Amino acid sequence: MARVYRRATLATLLILLSGCSSTTFLYNRLDFIVPWYVQKYVDLDRVQTQSLKEMLQPFLAWHRTRELPAYLALLDDVEALLKTEVSSEALRTILLDAEAAWLRTEDKGLDWLIGLGEQLSSEQINEFITELRDKQKEYEEEYLDRSEEEYREDAYDNLMDSTQDYLGRLDALQREVYRDAAEQLLRSDAIWLRERAVWLDRLENILRREPGWQQVLRDSLVNREQSRSVEYRETYEHNLQVVLNAVAAVLNSRDQKQDRRLHGKVNDLREDLQALIAKD
Repeated sequence: MARVYRRATLATLLILLSGCSSTTFLYNRLDFIVPWYVQKYVDLDRVQTQSLKEMLQPFLAWHRTRELPAYLALLDDVEALLKTEVSSEALRTILLDAEAAWLRTEDKGLDWLIGLGEQLSSEQINEFITELRDKQKEYEEEYLDRSEEEYREDAYDNLMDSTQDYLGRLDALQREVYRDAAEQLLRSDAIWLRERAVWLDRLENILRREPGWQQVLRDSLVNREQSRSVEYRETYEHNLQVVLNAVAAVLNSRDQKQDRRLHGKVNDLREDLQALIAKD
């Protein structure tokens, strides 16, 4: 359940778009980047590629005018949080707001994804599913063969890398907080991969494109969290709380240098967002 490590650190809560140094560069080129990314999974012909770019335009316009200001408001909450003693509950609130923003984007993005799905041939659909299943095998080979020691070392590294992007080098006590957190985590890779395999089966069935498949896909995405197994939800919640506690402890122990770096990163992202909004 690697998303726990990525999404629960403050670094990920702040990043919302991309790395601060390249936010505007990447965002302004999403009409090129998204088709390129899609073609990693399915080969589009020239007509389909052009159609995808056209379908993206209203989505990107919506995101720039409606969502970017919401990100600025979220940054206000982050800055207010950093002036106080940080609690895991406060971090969870910001995380939920960030997830809500992601879900809004995902829901709106379904318009062009479904539009693209309606244009794909059966051969292209099969190619897409095959790519997803190949990725599943890669994940299984990468994650399931790890020993317990390797699993916890990877968890520790994820926490360290994400946080040091925003705080700089952590001291010995801060590193020990993350080391302890990694030891408390429940192993989740096998659970996550089982859930992913179930979703792939469901998706393959939906993409047979029987009449009404578009709404079935929307409903499946909306209800996917409720369809998770109890084991998955309990493991995710346990690991999330462990990580939130650790991140809060590290933030509360940051020194002046780390604090300056963190505020600088927040300010850089704010300036990028303001520039993107102003361009519109």
